[in-house]
Amino acid sequence: MYGYDQSPGAQQQYAQQPHQSHQPHQSHRASGQMGGVAAGGYAEQPLYPEPSPPSLGDAVRAFTTGSLQAEDFQQIFATSKVYCPRGDNPGFLALHNTQQPVIPMFSTLKELRRYAGKESKYFVITGAEVIDLLPTGYGFVLDMEGDHRMVFDAKAVEQMVDFAMRRMYG
Repeated sequence: MYGYDQSPGAQQQYAQQPHQSHQPHQSHRASGQMGGVAAGGYAEQPLYPEPSPPSLGDAVRAFTTGSLQAEDFQQIFATSKVYCPRGDNPGFLALHNTQQPVIPMFSTLKELRRYAGKESKYFVITGAEVIDLLPTGYGFVLDMEGDHRMVFDAKAVEQMVDFAMRRMYG
């Protein structure tokens, strides 16, 4: 069996995987360990692990620099964790000293701490939940103290809701 040598600096060359000895199959389920051995005594491992999806911070940078389409950004946003500062009462904190009220949100806890301080209170939800729970007439600003701040006004939020509905219901 062959695979790619993935060591740093190596070019795409084939490297032979070490041969594993054939040992009798023992059940690991009785001892509480999970694992499987495929035919021939080889452990079941994917040859090519699934790539991890881009982080929300990476998506923000890519979208603000023009290397990510709006639909792709929204798909990443919908499944990503979003960090929101909170007060003593449940719900979003809003900024009203802007043209339209906006809610500050952050792609990472580090970004939230940069804005609100080390001891600030916060909650975490997904981007899809943000779109679902955001009050009508409000927008949000993502990573407002970051290098790639993004502002979504109320109209942009409505468009995100419409996009999400079309994706779910056709």
